[in-house]
Amino acid sequence: MPTANDLRALTALYNISSILGKTVDAGAAPRSILTEIVAFFGASSGSIALLNPDSGHLEIEVQQGLPDDSDEVPLRLGQGITGWVAFHGKPQLVPNVATDPRYVRVRASVRCEMAAPMIEEESGQILGVINVDSDILAAFTPADLDQLVRLTAEATAVMQRLWQLNQLKGKARQLEALITIGQSLVTKLEQQELFDTVARETRNITQTRTCALYLHDAARKTVRLAALSSPATAFTPHGGPKHSEDLPVDSCLVGAALATRKQVEFANIQSPDILDVIDLPRDAELRSVLVTPMLVEGDALGALAIFTEHVHRFNNDERRLAAALASLAAVALQNARLYSRVFRSEESLRKNEQLTTLGLLAAEIAHEIRNPLTVIKLLFGALGLEFAEDDPRRTDERLIREKLDQLEAIVTRVLNFAKAPSSLHSRWSMADIVSDTLMLIRLKVVQSKVHLHFEPPTRSLVVDVHKGQLQQVLLNLLLNSTQAMPGGGTISLRCNDDGAHLFLDVTDTGTGIPDEIRDHIFDSFLSGRSGGTGLGLAIAKRIMLSHGGNIELVATSPTGTTMRLTLPFAKS
Repeated sequence: MPTANDLRALTALYNISSILGKTVDAGAAPRSILTEIVAFFGASSGSIALLNPDSGHLEIEVQQGLPDDSDEVPLRLGQGITGWVAFHGKPQLVPNVATDPRYVRVRASVRCEMAAPMIEEESGQILGVINVDSDILAAFTPADLDQLVRLTAEATAVMQRLWQLNQLKGKARQLEALITIGQSLVTKLEQQELFDTVARETRNITQTRTCALYLHDAARKTVRLAALSSPATAFTPHGGPKHSEDLPVDSCLVGAALATRKQVEFANIQSPDILDVIDLPRDAELRSVLVTPMLVEGDALGALAIFTEHVHRFNNDERRLAAALASLAAVALQNARLYSRVFRSEESLRKNEQLTTLGLLAAEIAHEIRNPLTVIKLLFGALGLEFAEDDPRRTDERLIREKLDQLEAIVTRVLNFAKAPSSLHSRWSMADIVSDTLMLIRLKVVQSKVHLHFEPPTRSLVVDVHKGQLQQVLLNLLLNSTQAMPGGGTISLRCNDDGAHLFLDVTDTGTGIPDEIRDHIFDSFLSGRSGGTGLGLAIAKRIMLSHGGNIELVATSPTGTTMRLTLPFAKS
């Protein structure tokens, strides 16, 4: 038959366990637990002290009946009765605190104290201590101590579940934030905007005081502070790092992470041996730092450093989060640099296209001039003009003949200049040429809401071509397809062959080519859109013919168009 005290104990255990269903606030739960325990024992005061993993000290999380400033005094392991219990992991009952040398007086009227360790069930790790006090000598009995141990075990389990729940929620928020940051970073093409975003968002998600992003120049062996996010306003009064200032990597704190390609942690950067390091922000509130290298394929592009305002030991979760953020930053930086190269390449291609257009236009004009010039030269020669030595017309006849020869030479040079030198031809995989061209135009198609789909051939298809000219043909077809789909659509590229020739089909879902110009799309100066020169497809035709291939319209309708490029295989 259970006693009244047993029923009270069961009720207290139930009340503590039910806290989990009443709140998910890991801060409010300890107060409710302590209130229940103090009431159960009729104690005058009590506290829950948790072990701080950074300092190794016991810090009062909640207290009842103690002076208001009691939670500001941390206890070392082994200090006081509470510290002794935490150090040894054993409960203690002290009937008379005045006779126990371990006792640290917090409240003058305390006479009796008992304390029980909060032990994690799986690992046996000490998490903290729950203790209760009484103003009456020998107020607590060994049976009471046993009850405190049971209540402490239940309280520990409840608090652990709440901590785990809050950790899961925190990780969910971090994952959501990482996804948001990742989506944001891939749209940042301007590098300084990217750096500022990384520093700001990293500081927010890690909830640290300061975040700094450093760039690494491996060739010059220097480090540069690229972005800094912090509530402090002054960072460089004593020679701290400035934006755009290159610092020798060997003299920088982040150099260790860059050299080892691993995360490096410093517990207290305010210590004399670290304080004067040249790459640190000059903020007196900073204490601990975790430096994470930004790696892409083993290369360290820079480092991401997060600073706390108190001495802190970064746990595995924090390290993994910092590594994920540094990886996102590295990939985003690499993308931004690649986009920059793409823009430069695209601009270069535009200039090359303009020069090629001008050259081919000159060639067409020269070609049209050569025929009548040849007729004029033949007819002039057939006139059989013979003048005496002293006849001034003899000089005129000689000058006319020389100028006709000069015009013929000019026309020949223009026509030869327009031809692609065979020395510029080389063997290329068609799949590589297509992939490189799609890389050049990918930003344009994204802006135009166009999806690219390329089916690489199942085997290597090698052609002997001038890569730049062939890319110009492809770019022309892709841009034409994009302009035929103002509301977006799909462009598909597919390679096949007949054993002797390679075929590349470019199919779009555009509006098609008007009936009235379908038979003339390769004629010069014919354009189906306003602002067009009418030379794009004409030049493409000339390039393909000069390569021993062809370009042709395979099919077109209001639902799309297919153009086909044909090239002979490279001779083995």
